[in-house]
Amino acid sequence: MEKIKNLLSKINWTDKRLIAIVLVVLLILLMMGFNNRLVNMNRLIRQENILQTRIAGLESTKIAVEEQVAYATSEIALEEWARESNHMIEPGDQAIVLIAPDEQLSTPVPTPVAEEEIKLSNFETWKLLLFGED
Repeated sequence: MEKIKNLLSKINWTDKRLIAIVLVVLLILLMMGFNNRLVNMNRLIRQENILQTRIAGLESTKIAVEEQVAYATSEIALEEWARESNHMIEPGDQAIVLIAPDEQLSTPVPTPVAEEEIKLSNFETWKLLLFGED
């Protein structure tokens, strides 16, 4: 420890070059720390933007689910379920039950009609292509 104190006491701190070098090294260290802080800040801002987008999506999903719950617990949904899914009727209504016919009617299947192929000579083919049908 004494050796370090002796070395530091022997240094001429009035030398301007030595002071400039120490200041430059100190400034470089400060700039490196500042750069690290800027990089961290930019990363955190990007993460904040991503999370804000996710929050907005989750809030819209929450609103949609709350609307579905409100509809499902309403009287309108209950009546719709009772009448459509459970086939219930209110007093005074008359139920109509449709009965399917016993035998299924088969649908006719059309049979394809074969067309006759007409053989044309090369001259007739070119004549039809250039002048059309007469």
